[in-house]
Formats: sequence, C-alpha cells, structure tokens
Amino acid sequence: MIYLAPSPSQSLVRWMLDNHELGLLCQPASNLPLPGWIWAADNGCFTGSWSEDKWLRWLAKTHPRSGCLFATVPDVVGDHRATLQRFRLYADKVRELAYPVGFVAQDGSDDGTVPWSEFDALFIGGSTEWKMSLGAFALAREAVEMGKWVHVGRVNSMKRLAYWAEVAHSADGTHMTYEPDKAAVRVKGWIQSLKQARQLSIQEDDK
Repeated sequence: MIYLAPSPSQSLVRWMLDNHELGLLCQPASNLPLPGWIWAADNGCFTGSWSEDKWLRWLAKTHPRSGCLFATVPDVVGDHRATLQRFRLYADKVRELAYPVGFVAQDGSDDGTVPWSEFDALFIGGSTEWKMSLGAFALAREAVEMGKWVHVGRVNSMKRLAYWAEVAHSADGTHMTYEPDKAAVRVKGWIQSLKQARQLSIQEDDK
C-alpha cells in the first residue's frame, strides 16, 4: 500500500515522493505532480466548492500521465445515485484526457449498481459509517478480484489503515496536513509494521 500525501511542501516529503515512499493526492488549484512521482488526481468535490470549468481546465494541463494512479470523476458526497449521474456526464472526458478513470463509491453503492466496466480505480469515499461498513469492504474486495486499483479516502490512523490493508492499494487523509515531515515518518512506520505483520502471518501459514 502507498499513502498519498496532501502536499509536497516539506523537504522530507519531497524526498519520499522522489523515492516512491509516498504518493501525492492532487486537486484543482492545489498541488502539482512532478515527473516520476506516484500521484492521483482528485476532483475536489469533497470541499463543496467544485467548479466544472475549473476542474476540466486543470485536468487538461500537461500533468505527467505516467505515475498517475487515477483521476476521480466528479461525485456527490454521501449520495451514490447522484454520483452515478455525474459519472455518466464526465467519465468519458476523463478517459479522453488519458487518465485512468476513478469512480468514487458513496453511501448506497452496491455491487449491482456500480459501473464496473467503465472505470479503472475504485475510490472508497462516503460517510465514515458507510466507509467502515461490510458493504464498502465487499465492493473493494470485488474491485481487487476484477484487477482494479482500490483507494480509500480519509485514512488518518494506524487502526483504519490496518482495516483496509488487505484490499486497498493506496490511501490518503488529513493526517499529514500538520507537521507533515513527522507525519510522513509515522505513516511510513505504519505501513512497514503492516508489511512485517503480513510476512509473519504468511510464514506461520506455511509451517
């Protein structure tokens, strides 16, 4: 799993981006990725101030497509049905701009209504209650089985990271907003601990 930082402003964070120990989550009018970094293009809808024109202009810029995990199609926070309507409007635009298409799963998403064949990455969004539900986890597992990338938003603790470690390829959160260099070291420690625990589990299973 790789954690996507909200900003490359600190020297240690930039070093970790250069060495692929972190990725970067970018939004319109925020941070720009550099060639060689792992990154993802979020649409900024979660802030409540999304603008179609602003988003499309930003997405059309010469951001490095190599290293981009996904670009999320505009969604409606907490509303799967409204998110589907926006997805139908904008998914082709994201594809035309040469990004992997990201679908944001929201409250009410289920296996039968998620447009599986039309996106490359599943972004687990929605309310905290829904995000931590069995339904959300099942969708993520289904996405993995289909060979799609799985990203989880608002992961701000070791406990939540561990919950999603089995099925998620990446995560982000506001944890690194304050004292980002210290937080980056902390997040790296979380991921290393999870990797070690998994390796021990595999070794025990092989005995």
